[in-house]
Amino acid sequence: MRFFQHPNELNIMKLNKKLPIFLLITTIVIILSAFSLFSKNITKTQISSQDSIQDETSAAFLENDGPYLFVNEDELTATGYWVCQGEVKKDVVPLTNFPITLNYCGLPAEIVSANVKEDKTIEYSGDFKVAAVSDFHGQYRLMKSLLQNNKIIDQQGKWSFADGHLVITGDVFDRGDKVTEILWFLYKLEQQALQAGGQLHLLLGNHEVMVLNGKLRYLNPKYIEVAKRLNMPFEQLFSKNSILGNWLRSKPVLVKVNNNLFAHGGFHPSLAEDNHSLEAVNTVFKANLIKAELDQPRQGWGKYLHKSNGPIWYRGYFKDGDEGANSQEIDSLLKHFDINHIIVGHTSQKQIETRYQGRVIAIDSSIKKGEYGEILFIESAKNKDDVIWRGTLDGKKLSLI
Repeated sequence: MRFFQHPNELNIMKLNKKLPIFLLITTIVIILSAFSLFSKNITKTQISSQDSIQDETSAAFLENDGPYLFVNEDELTATGYWVCQGEVKKDVVPLTNFPITLNYCGLPAEIVSANVKEDKTIEYSGDFKVAAVSDFHGQYRLMKSLLQNNKIIDQQGKWSFADGHLVITGDVFDRGDKVTEILWFLYKLEQQALQAGGQLHLLLGNHEVMVLNGKLRYLNPKYIEVAKRLNMPFEQLFSKNSILGNWLRSKPVLVKVNNNLFAHGGFHPSLAEDNHSLEAVNTVFKANLIKAELDQPRQGWGKYLHKSNGPIWYRGYFKDGDEGANSQEIDSLLKHFDINHIIVGHTSQKQIETRYQGRVIAIDSSIKKGEYGEILFIESAKNKDDVIWRGTLDGKKLSLI
């Protein structure tokens, strides 16, 4: 027997079959919408919480920093800024009767000139001791201990190295939180060395060049907050009209002292192959120092010297194969520049070490970690081999390895 079904009944049956699927889809959509809304509310809460934490951190900032001194157009005064217990202090300082000693909130500074002129001398020779150290990276206390225990400075922090030459192969900036203190200390120590007949050579490292060019990825959080409070990009605290910025711009990228050649990173073998002089390297590098102050972008050899094979970035003495320098290339560099040793920082070691049978000396002893550091000493005499040793953090004399 066949039963007849009315068309409306057939439609109802089809609808009844689809209804569970429809309800399931609807339920899923509702759940997903609710979850999305819940997630957004959580994210907003998290962001709000993070902002609150940051605001509280900023409000609780009680660090001291400075001074940052900017010479005014009349060149008779400078405007100084300090951060004392988180509060900004400002003062106008008369630029007369140098040296001018300042001290706000325990941050001393001694100004010796409104404008330091660049001394383009990059070669020195004489019968004096040489000391070399690298990569302080804001570790002010460790730096002072190292210099005191090795009798570069006395217990009051004053120069005690007589007519010796102290070479610092760059990287005062970044990582640590006492960069400004180191800069003012070295600024003053440089004058004390000159008065004693000695010399302090501060060379530019990659971190000095990065900061001056506004590349701040290694900046200590303290200085991010300082720049915020002073309402100024951090690199502008070292602009060319600032005392420290002007002083830093006067520094070379290399120096030759007796039979030793110093730089932060090193010297690519092509410098010898292409017969480049030290003077040319320094002059072209300095002429292309800060991009924002150039009339046109770096190009040619000036661009090359600021790249990975240039004197502040090169690591070829510590690499194997095609990326590294071979023994013949080191000999070529020594012969070309008439030196016995190439002495560099930049590539961190646990202590001062040598490469290429002592022809290259690596002096970045990881001071940046704030735990240990060493200083290199060289005594040169006519017709005799150099006497070289390592000075440890506690002042012991050890042989090179």
